[in-house]
Parts: sequence; structure tokens; C-alpha cells
Amino acid sequence: MVSVACLVGKQLSRGLLAAGGLASWLLATVAITVPAHAQVGSARYSSIVVDAGTGDVLEDMNADEPRHPASLAKMMTLYMTFEALRDRRINLDTVVPVSSHAASMEPTKLGLMPGTHLVVEQAILGLVTKSANDAAAALGELLGGSEDRFAQMMTLRARALGMGHSTFTNASGLPDPNEWTTARDMAVLGRRLINDFPGYYRYFSTPSFAWHRQIIFNHDNMLRTYPGADGLKTGYTDASGHNLVTSAVHGGVRLVGVVLGAATNGERDIQMTSLLDHGFEQMDVPAFHKPVLMASRVTLIATAHAAEVTRPVSSHTRVMARIDAEQMRPATVPVSARARVVANWVVQVGTFPTEAAAHTAAMAARREAEAGEVRIEPVHLRKKTIWRAQVMGLTQSDAQDACSGHRKGACLMIRPVTRQVASR
Repeated sequence: MVSVACLVGKQLSRGLLAAGGLASWLLATVAITVPAHAQVGSARYSSIVVDAGTGDVLEDMNADEPRHPASLAKMMTLYMTFEALRDRRINLDTVVPVSSHAASMEPTKLGLMPGTHLVVEQAILGLVTKSANDAAAALGELLGGSEDRFAQMMTLRARALGMGHSTFTNASGLPDPNEWTTARDMAVLGRRLINDFPGYYRYFSTPSFAWHRQIIFNHDNMLRTYPGADGLKTGYTDASGHNLVTSAVHGGVRLVGVVLGAATNGERDIQMTSLLDHGFEQMDVPAFHKPVLMASRVTLIATAHAAEVTRPVSSHTRVMARIDAEQMRPATVPVSARARVVANWVVQVGTFPTEAAAHTAAMAARREAEAGEVRIEPVHLRKKTIWRAQVMGLTQSDAQDACSGHRKGACLMIRPVTRQVASR
């Protein structure tokens, strides 16, 4: 239910938008100091926050309006995978073949090659960190025989779970006009993942893992910035906007929040922070005023060679023991660090002979990062014009993701302020 104060805040936001530059600054302040739903930033925005234990709705806005799930669809793929693991139809070391279809998926992806393979645990880690579309398609083919059939299975299982407004057409959430969900359905799925698979749910808190001599970082900033957050999933396409499902625990109370259709990653995280804060207040959970002990959780599995797996890469027991061991070594982080996600890194993808080619390359990097703004600059060189492709407004982690799909090209990460190249 939306309060009177919320509606007043919403009207205030509209008035500020009409007032120009000063209004933009004030609006940013309003977004932080009042509940998130007062300034939604996008006509397609919807949200909900629920008690994970009971399912009671603490707050919602447009929670039953149809929205494209984007990579949140992978939560359903993972639910189906965890069911198969529970029922012993597969295990964590089961080989997952990579078909030409799976390898052809658009970014974000691990870069799997046709005819190679990985194991189930590697595919899970690829989904929860990098949101790898090729790994999702490969899992779907393993479990359903084909991705189309698996998508039908996803939809049927979703309906059985009570997700009455969700229809899945692929395992990854790549754009499809017929793939739909709602904020309420995503909250249902988040609760079921937590409550049905408490052992496997911990994969969602994995901040990074090693893959082909690179470290792949989790796209979910909330794991790093919100005390008590331990999963679940981010998502982005042009059609969906910036989506996020987050679960967090304070004072023994667990909440699940859903934000769909935010305008940017930053707005999405601010909205989620406000939803969770307000939800915990309603549950009479004390606010965090002192420095909070947050786990320094870095989980690395052995480098995965997709072309050949000669022995099990790891086991569920070893990975979970590693996570638990890292959680026992906390680092003190001030609460104020929540709002300090620095997003002023720049990635330069390369230079191109045409503006269209530069734009295509920059958009691909933006999809890898699920963040940032594309900038195309003309460069005049020896009476010729070439085009420089960049993505701006990234966190360091986002910048690393943006460059991950350009290993064979010249992708430069440029540090904030100094504008110095950090890596390539």
C-alpha cells in the first residue's frame, strides 16, 4: 500500500522535474531522503518488498504490472537447476555440453566455444556473477533437451510456484517480446530460492570466481554496499530497464526486495536501499548506526578449461566451506560506505572507421557491464575521421565487466579523475 506521504512525494518529484537544473539536484536529494517509490525515474518502474519468512507484503508499487525480466529469468533457470541437483538427476560435476546455439548467445557471456563443455557448478557461478547467457542456454539444453523446451518447463514450474503472470521463452532473459514477469512474481521466486534451497542459495553471494585466467566479478553492487545483503540477481536490457532482486538479513529478519525498470544502475541501487531500509523499519528492526562487520567474501574456483575437464573442478562441500571460511574473517566497513559506490570509471573499447561500428562496439561493452552511458567521439587523424567508442559512468567492477568481452581487442580501463589507463 502506498502512503499519503508517498503520493505527496511523487507529486513533488514531478514538479521538480519541470523546474530545470536546480530541480535535478533537489530530486536526487529527495530520492535519498524519502522512500524510493516517491521518485521512480521511469514509467516502467515497479517494486515490492516482502518478509521472506511469511511472504507478507510490506510495500509495493505496480507490483502486478507486466515487465520484461531480463537476466532475472536466470533465477528461474537456477531454480530448475537446484531442483535437478536436489533430485539427483545431475550433480555439480555433471558435464554441460556447449552447442552452437548456446555459444551463439549475445553478451554477457563466458565466451564458450561450440563442442566444448563445462560442469554444472561452473555454469551456476557464471550465472550468479557474470550473468552469462551462453552458460544459461547450455544449462537449459542439458535439463530440457533444447532451450525452447526448457523455457516451457520454466513457465510451467513458475505457475506451479504461484508465479501466475510469468512466461519464459529462454533460459537467459535475452530480449523477447513474449517474455514477461511481475515484481510480485519475482518476490515469490526469490523467497522460494531462499527457502527451498538454503544450501545452494549461498551461491548468490559469490562475489567473484576465476575463469580462463581472469577474475569475473559479481554485477550486484548491493553485495558490497548494503549490510546484510547476500543475493540475488541483477538484470538489464533496453526493453526492461535496470532490474534487481535483493535479499538481506538484519536482526534475524530476512526481506526480499524487487526493483524493475529503473533508469540506471545507480537509481536501481538507491531504490533498493530505500525499500529495504523502510521494510526493516516496519519490522521494528534497529537501523545500522555503527560500523558493521561485513564479510570479505572472495570465492575462487580452479580455472575452468571449457575445452576439457579431466577431473572434477570442485565440489559443493569445498566451495561452501570456502565461502563459510571467508565469512569468518570480517572487515569493518562504515555504514556510510553504502552510498559510496564510485561510478566514474571510463572504458575505451577502441577506435573504428565508422560511427555505426563504434556505437555497436560501445553498446556491446555496455551490455557486458549492465551499466554506464555510451559516448562516441570523432577523432581527426591525417585528414581522416575515425570514431572512438567509450562507456562512461562505471564502477571499477563494471569497467572490468565491460572489457571482459573484448579480450582480443584494445579495451582500456581509464581511472577516474586522473584519466590514466588502469589496465587493458
